[in-house]
Amino acid sequence: MKKMLLALLLTALLNNSFAQKMWLCKAGETSFFSETPMENISAVNKKVAAIIDESKNEIAVKMVMADFKFKNHLMEEHFNENYMESEKFPNGTFKGKINEKIDFSKNGTYNVTSHGTLMMHGVAKERDLTGKMVIENGKITLTAAFNVPLKDHKIDIPTIVMAKIAEEIAIKCNWTFTPKN
Repeated sequence: MKKMLLALLLTALLNNSFAQKMWLCKAGETSFFSETPMENISAVNKKVAAIIDESKNEIAVKMVMADFKFKNHLMEEHFNENYMESEKFPNGTFKGKINEKIDFSKNGTYNVTSHGTLMMHGVAKERDLTGKMVIENGKITLTAAFNVPLKDHKIDIPTIVMAKIAEEIAIKCNWTFTPKN
């Protein structure tokens, strides 16, 4: 009986320790903003999926480009058909290594950097992204802001609308992670 209780206790402890190794974000928010003297353009994607592998200190993010929503339907159509070519390149991804060692078991706020690959419009570019990670009550909130030059990902802007679209797009991310069960 004692051996059985010990085995059950060890199994419960091991399962609990492995359960905290992966963190999932199922509906994160990523937005972008393009500012020019002629026109500002913004859109939000509230269906971003991401995972943090605590044991490897890695993060992976995936978003469907067609899930970006604009205030103006025509802008959304142009974004998907003319610029991002969302049918040909449906997803944007980032996979990287979190440079700092984080104690995921303790509440706290951490400035983090991640070196990895940003894939957009079929073009992969190595990037160093910075953000803030807040661990509180069994959840992780990760926020980040960075700029993406359109030319880095071969996103062509027709000359006729060039004055309306910035050469660098400001990206903001706000993702909440919970432990994967």
